[in-house]
Amino acid sequence: MNSGRSPTRRALLKILAVGAVPAALWRASSAAEPAKLDVQDPAAIAQGYVENSTVAGANCENCLQLQGSAGARYRPCSLFPGKLVASSGWCKSWTPEI
Repeated sequence: MNSGRSPTRRALLKILAVGAVPAALWRASSAAEPAKLDVQDPAAIAQGYVENSTVAGANCENCLQLQGSAGARYRPCSLFPGKLVASSGWCKSWTPEI
């Protein structure tokens, strides 16, 4: 060991490598896309969520609750945190965009 001396380059590389592995794993897991909301999910059932709206002129795409990038088939919704809803979907909390 290096008693009293500065650490070797090899020791520094080991320290950096140990910190880099968890950081790389965290980035990979945080980049994963959220799951799509299942119509059988209790929250979806409570809101009457369907993936294909039958209500004329009302769907998730034109709802105030929908988030994310326009044009995507599935997007986040403020009513169902951590889940993606179908842009063509609908639920009873649909609120028209102003």
